[in-house]
Amino acid sequence: MTRIISLRWINVAQLTLAGLLCIGVDLATAQSVNQSGSDRGLSDWLVRINRASERRSYIGTFVVSSADQLASSRIWHVCDGQVQMERVDALSGMPKTTIRRDQEVLTLLPGKLEGVVQNREALAIFPNILADSGPELERYYAFRHLRGERVAGYLTDLLHLNPRDELRFGYRIWSERESGLVVKLQIIGREGRVLEQTVFSELQLDAPVSLQQLQHMMANTQGYRIERPQVHKTTLESEGWQVKANVPGFRPLNCYGRQLEVASDNRLLTQCIFTDGLAPVSLFLENFDPRRHVKEGLYVSGATHGLTRRIASGGQAWWLTLVGEVPTQTLVALASSLSRR
Repeated sequence: MTRIISLRWINVAQLTLAGLLCIGVDLATAQSVNQSGSDRGLSDWLVRINRASERRSYIGTFVVSSADQLASSRIWHVCDGQVQMERVDALSGMPKTTIRRDQEVLTLLPGKLEGVVQNREALAIFPNILADSGPELERYYAFRHLRGERVAGYLTDLLHLNPRDELRFGYRIWSERESGLVVKLQIIGREGRVLEQTVFSELQLDAPVSLQQLQHMMANTQGYRIERPQVHKTTLESEGWQVKANVPGFRPLNCYGRQLEVASDNRLLTQCIFTDGLAPVSLFLENFDPRRHVKEGLYVSGATHGLTRRIASGGQAWWLTLVGEVPTQTLVALASSLSRR
């Protein structure tokens, strides 16, 4: 399970902020982009953020920081109104390159000559669920619009989303004042403590980025061993599970199944993504194997919390793992609500 979890989260730190910058939405809602900042509601701001770079390219360096880690990456981003592409190179830690074309994400590890191709939906990256969730979010987050400071040389607007209960964290989102482009994002814990921050330290808007060059780079994987997990869409119910009591605000978004080939064993892994419209939580279910040494319990890294436990029913057992940018009690509540049909 450790490898699967790492593949699930390997791109999130890089793409959480970058992915916010180029997501298409219904043109019927585009009119709200022209409103003044003081007139916009939360839904209007989310539309503006999601549309911000549909016709803009940029190059920049951004830094992801938390109490226990600091990482920086370089991004080249281009969007021609139809195809959206970006390349992100890790500048610290293990060498890693991530290239995204629309919903397809390719992660390359040059040191190991290994790579993995994944679906962006399966990664549960934050902006996938942002554009149409304004009305729902206002039930669980109090929203304020403030004047933000300059970030990477640009004037900004500051959106502050404060949770109305203890099942979710707060967010501060700085967007570039002219375009709405997100240039800084903070996840806020109790007593206003910043759990994790992603911010552009340097940004060049309307930079000359070649879509064709990024497409060529994504196609050129010679010398790499590329893993392409074969996944299929499913539901918890069709896999024999049910959620007994909904955790307020969190609903299933997507569910995927795949076979894991480990030595001579074939194990089924089910992944379901839950969200309150803003915060993603991934739920993993895998058949229990007593030969594997899996550590049960809780772990925390910045804003990311994880929970692993063994569950049993009807003489069978499974490993259950939940990972998300939510408080521990949210993971415990989701785990407790799951039962075998």
